[in-house]
Amino acid sequence: MEKTGTDLRHSKLARSAGVVSIAVMASRVLGLVREAVLAHLLEAKTTLDAFYAAYTIPNFLRDLFAEGVLSKAFVSTFADVEAKSGEKGAWRLANLVFNTIALILVIITLVGIVFSPLIVKIIFMGEGFDTKLPPESSFGFTDKRDLTIYLTRIMFPYLLMVSMSAIAMGLLNSKGKFGVPASASAFFNVGSIVVGVFGYIISPKLGLHPATGMAVGVLIGGMLQFFIQTPSMWRVGFRYKPILSFTDPDLKQVMKLAAPAAFGQAAMQVNIIFNRFFSSQGEGWLSWVQIAFRLMYLPIGVLGVAISTATLPILSRLVAQNSMDEYKKTLSYALKLVFILALPASAGLIALSRPIISLIYEHGKFSSYDATQAAGALFYYAFGLCGYSGVKIATDGFYAIKSIRVPVIVSLFTIAFNILLNYIFIFQLGFDHRSLALSTACSITTNFLLVFGLLWRKVGGFSGHNLALTFVKSLMASVLMGVVAALIYKYTSVMIGSRLSLFVAIFVSVIVLYFLYRALKVHEINQITQTVVRKLKR
Repeated sequence: MEKTGTDLRHSKLARSAGVVSIAVMASRVLGLVREAVLAHLLEAKTTLDAFYAAYTIPNFLRDLFAEGVLSKAFVSTFADVEAKSGEKGAWRLANLVFNTIALILVIITLVGIVFSPLIVKIIFMGEGFDTKLPPESSFGFTDKRDLTIYLTRIMFPYLLMVSMSAIAMGLLNSKGKFGVPASASAFFNVGSIVVGVFGYIISPKLGLHPATGMAVGVLIGGMLQFFIQTPSMWRVGFRYKPILSFTDPDLKQVMKLAAPAAFGQAAMQVNIIFNRFFSSQGEGWLSWVQIAFRLMYLPIGVLGVAISTATLPILSRLVAQNSMDEYKKTLSYALKLVFILALPASAGLIALSRPIISLIYEHGKFSSYDATQAAGALFYYAFGLCGYSGVKIATDGFYAIKSIRVPVIVSLFTIAFNILLNYIFIFQLGFDHRSLALSTACSITTNFLLVFGLLWRKVGGFSGHNLALTFVKSLMASVLMGVVAALIYKYTSVMIGSRLSLFVAIFVSVIVLYFLYRALKVHEINQITQTVVRKLKR
């Protein structure tokens, strides 16, 4: 049977998402390796806490402006300019964005370096950061906060390089290139691991704290993440020109989308910042929460980011062509993919949180106690995985129609909601670090539901019945899969050991999930399976 235009578009979306998923999977796995190396080398309650705290500031700005907002604002505007003014106008816009953002970020970086002591003091004012460093390994730093300031100043320029990388990613996505941009962050992880470990070894010989080497590795990794994309940019036709024009209407359009949209995408990132503040109340809290979040970020990247990256260019083109019916169908299909993939991932993390954390992190200076604490945070984070992934798609819907006021307002509300929950859990009820993960999961799920509901109202609805049915089917299959995974691990770990039983539990539960989806007639699973098989054959 001949495929319709909608079928072809959905197939293309699934293929593009598959390309991005595989590339992002490699990057996220390397990211886990990087985190495991850090946990192995650095003490959780002192140096590892300081390193994660120092990395928080530039990484927060990257997530807030670069990797999400800036890239997406550029994609939607670039597609519009190319359709109306041709490639020459689009390349001019690309150069303007590169140069303008570089200038702004150089200023932000210099300010950040100068005011690092104040920034660290404000965000990490909790008593957990007053911990004194052991005299024999302090290298002149008095406490954890003092070391955090030093590492923050080293890593702040990372913001500039990773932002340039985000623009490059948006440019290549706009030209239909997804593999190289999605895999670029893998080079960040490789660079930061190799340079970081080497620096960790030689830093003490130079009279520097061992964490200095890990911080320098972050900078080198950021450079690699950008430069690995430059050959592809050249091949699609980009040529750099040192031009600036703050009055250019297309540049203003990018900024018009990016500036307020920074708030629209801010819920997760700002929640993380406030979680950092609350996590500074206890020793080791920051490391445990960060490690749990990093593990949950693997499926977010593979599912939410991948589907979102593939969806936005298609939605933007459909809106430019005034094809709103196809826009609704494509958005609905993207959300179905999120439900089908994110809900099982959430169930798997809930069922197997402790053995997964133990397998990856429990070695070196990361103890069994640390693993138990991190697993507790992962358990609660996992409840928000579908919300994390879904809000990216729903926000893309507003991006494509260049209407971002609603996500801004919703984001501000959910930020306040998250802060309130954290305050009640930590200061009123006396809960530990696990409540930080629970409050984040609650707030981001609320964010998704509100943004999606308002988008539904804005565009006049989607395939509501089909979406709800897909969600219910996916939830049923995911719960059953999670129960199967937990039972298999429980009854086989005694016989064959925890590590092997973990892999057996994952393998069997994925097979069970596939047949449950087939039995429940979740037809999208066939297209997903075909995409995966095709990529693996290559």
